[in-house]
Amino acid sequence: MRSDAGRLWASRERSFPVAAERAGAWRTVDADDLRELGQAIAQQESIAEQAGPPGQESTPRQESPVGLGNAAGLAATA
Repeated sequence: MRSDAGRLWASRERSFPVAAERAGAWRTVDADDLRELGQAIAQQESIAEQAGPPGQESTPRQESPVGLGNAAGLAATA
């Protein structure tokens, strides 16, 4: 989705496991263009992979900082 300010946003359809969120993986990321959005998605997925195997899913987060994150389980629209 694109914000009123022109930024692109992507949000994971499922929450990351609790361990991944504790390690700093964010469910929602934003960027100025599709290339940066892809990088943001890849970075978050990498953080989650490094946190360990999938476990208990967590609840959605209220806040979403700009972050960088593999597109599995993410939805993005322009």
